[in-house]
Amino acid sequence: MPRSPDGIAMCQDVVLKEPRNGEDGEIKDTMIGVDLAKTVFQFHCASMTGHLKHSKKLTRPQFRKFMADQSPSMVVMEACGSAHYWAREMVRFGHGVKLIAPQYVRPFVKRQKNDTADAKAIVIAAQRPEMRFVAPKSQEQ
Repeated sequence: MPRSPDGIAMCQDVVLKEPRNGEDGEIKDTMIGVDLAKTVFQFHCASMTGHLKHSKKLTRPQFRKFMADQSPSMVVMEACGSAHYWAREMVRFGHGVKLIAPQYVRPFVKRQKNDTADAKAIVIAAQRPEMRFVAPKSQEQ
């Protein structure tokens, strides 16, 4: 490796062959935890290190528009009947998607159970290295 004037090895000629975080090569530095419901979705948007960016409640049409306008991120949801549909929608918008079984999220809910606490717990659970995820189902399944 060539040395810089101050004696530190430089690695300017190193080229990464694979994308580091996204399929298209764009780094996804945001994780969005979504608590799905019938009419209003609560989401918790955090950096990959866990720092809160923002948290909101959105209706279904507002949520679809917000996610379509959002830069590619990692979207995490509890696995349920509608989560598989929304996972396919998020992939269409260019997001990465992970589904977590509800029993793995429950231990991370602090204090009372509500939509905001659930969305935050989903993000915290997804950041654990030992977490197991559920594969989203296709339309045919």
